[in-house]
Amino acid sequence: MRPQTIQIFLPDGNPIGIKVAELTNRIITAILIPRNKLQDAEEREEIKKHGIYFLFGEIEGKAKPIAYIGETDNCLERIKTHNRNKDFWNYAVIITSKTNSFTKSHVKYLEYLSIKHVIDINRYETENQAIPTKPFVTESMEADLLDNYDTLKLLLATLGFPIFEEIRTTSTISIELFYCKIRNISAEGNLVNDGFVVYKNSKAVLNATNGSMKWVIELREKLKENGILIEENGVLSFFSDYLFNSPSAAAAVVLGRHSNGWTEWKNKTNNKTLDELYRKA
Repeated sequence: MRPQTIQIFLPDGNPIGIKVAELTNRIITAILIPRNKLQDAEEREEIKKHGIYFLFGEIEGKAKPIAYIGETDNCLERIKTHNRNKDFWNYAVIITSKTNSFTKSHVKYLEYLSIKHVIDINRYETENQAIPTKPFVTESMEADLLDNYDTLKLLLATLGFPIFEEIRTTSTISIELFYCKIRNISAEGNLVNDGFVVYKNSKAVLNATNGSMKWVIELREKLKENGILIEENGVLSFFSDYLFNSPSAAAAVVLGRHSNGWTEWKNKTNNKTLDELYRKA
């Protein structure tokens, strides 16, 4: 990682409207389009050519945000088709070349790389059913496209969609593990830039307490339905890493009750809480 300067242009001056993001020394640009602004976006010529696009949204009952990735020779027309046929998405992000240099081979390779990595990283669920076949590109073209891919990762994360950011490495504030325990139940996790991650093989109580808040019960059920929490030997086990939006949400799922995660999660070095280390230090 190195310092970067990203330029974000607001065509209509609205900070929650269409956004155009770019690194001034790179050839690609990212255009974020809220679904309700799709008609306004029709005036933008850069989205009417070859590109790769991402659709982002959520589906009720799913534990992770949803993404769909595609490529096309006319991004606007393809997004308009998805506007008629796909319900889940709220935002589209289109990646195109500022120099109009993308060809079908370029965008198909970026699509292949993006779908492969989003499945490997597993931060988002994807509506893509399979990883496409890796297209043939020359060695020099592949080197350029890998540079383009690094840029699109950065632009997407800056626009609020860290789809390619690995939870354990790129987002971690501290390498020190924290634990949350109750009786024979123990979970491990860490504070990261966008929440709190509980690591694979951590344990949680089998049943929530009778007085648990509704959202705690619903979140635990959602994680079980999505295969993230699996019942094993009378406890629940985390089948994969899972990113919660706060330490308290993570502790509530582990303990099966409303919890203050800032005091429940303690480090292994000297048994200090998150609160002591990050809010009272």
